[in-house]
Amino acid sequence: MGFPRAELPFDEVPTGTRSTDDAAAVRVVTLTRLYAEIGRAVAAPGRVQVEGDVHDRRVTQQGAIWFTLRDRAVDLPVLISGGRARRSRIVDGERVSVVGRVTLQQRKLQLRMEAEEVTPVGEGAVAALIAQVRARLGAEGFLDRPRRPIPMLPSGIGVVCGTDAAVRRDIESVVAARFPGFPVRFVETSVQGAGAADAVRRAIDDLVADSGVDVIILARGGGSAVDLLPFSDEDLCRAVAMCTKAVVSAIGHDGDRPVCDEVADLRCGTPSIAAQMVIPEVTVLRDLLDRARRDVERSAQRHLAAGQRELEIVRWDSALDRRCASLRRSLAEIRWSNALDLRVDRERVSLSAIAWSLVAPARCVVARRQLGAIDPAGPLRRRVDAGTVQLALLGARTHALSPARVLERGYAVVRSVDGRVLRRAQDTSPGEELTITLATGQIQVEVHHVG
Repeated sequence: MGFPRAELPFDEVPTGTRSTDDAAAVRVVTLTRLYAEIGRAVAAPGRVQVEGDVHDRRVTQQGAIWFTLRDRAVDLPVLISGGRARRSRIVDGERVSVVGRVTLQQRKLQLRMEAEEVTPVGEGAVAALIAQVRARLGAEGFLDRPRRPIPMLPSGIGVVCGTDAAVRRDIESVVAARFPGFPVRFVETSVQGAGAADAVRRAIDDLVADSGVDVIILARGGGSAVDLLPFSDEDLCRAVAMCTKAVVSAIGHDGDRPVCDEVADLRCGTPSIAAQMVIPEVTVLRDLLDRARRDVERSAQRHLAAGQRELEIVRWDSALDRRCASLRRSLAEIRWSNALDLRVDRERVSLSAIAWSLVAPARCVVARRQLGAIDPAGPLRRRVDAGTVQLALLGARTHALSPARVLERGYAVVRSVDGRVLRRAQDTSPGEELTITLATGQIQVEVHHVG
């Protein structure tokens, strides 16, 4: 094995006779320095992806997994942390693809690989991994959770896709046909291979933070089960299920069913279908707006007619109240007149009896005084006063409900040439003549601008 040449420190001096040939020169280094140089040489390849068979699988107390990756006569120890091991399928005898970095344990001078991802190779192993992920998500309730509704008119759409121009071109063509200029934000990222699941999850987080995005579409073309495996990643599926915005899965073709399809709010066979399901059609929206405007106009007309009927009822009620008050006054006058006549008759009889019996003059004086104290018109006046107060209250109520009173407070009624009452600026157009009715008089105007 060759190692990179390093500069000599001040305490490292060659011994023996120095040859004129550099290839024969010998460096004196410490063992620690030698191990460090070997470690740098081992780490030089960086992140690599290798395949092999799993042997001697062991689980530590912290949940990490050790296993031996074997390819023919070569063995390489592999370590994957507990969090990453939970997302992987590592079974003795199965062939896997491992992504990670090779490091050197200096004390034992032993190579090992620190894995980032362990992916099964082969349709059977991939299917088993997907089944395990589906079972865990189902046990946690993510598969049968209530789905978030797709807005009829989103403020914007975010699309997570690869750098493949075909998917983006398909969605842009749907936008041009259904709603030209509709806001769509594309986030291109890795959708296949090592690190794809984490990249897609970061793209989703980016779109969730965008206040202009209401719906997120995960879009990818077709591929093999291994190619689509990132979209069955357990952490990615959890992120989709727990997303605060509606997520549409459009992965592969109709026959491709990654687990992401089962936790999304809507599953579509292709990215084009997803765009058609999410992006509204502008002509349909215009029809809905026109229909809603007509409904509002009809409802306003019904309310106006009902208000006019109620106003007429109020007017008739006022006339009826005045008539009833008049009848009550007449009845009261009759009752008090009869009572007064009876009282006077009784007093006359009493006075006659006193006079005929020759009662003392003092008794006659008292009787005359009592007779003079009687006020026959007093109860009648009190009744009239009460009726006057009630009549004033009813008059004030009628006056407050009068349309003329509303105009006196500064309001005006604007009518078109055909007599329609205008309530919105959009009900008229420049050049049209209008009549404005004020509290006193009318004004003829011509519309120059509608704001």
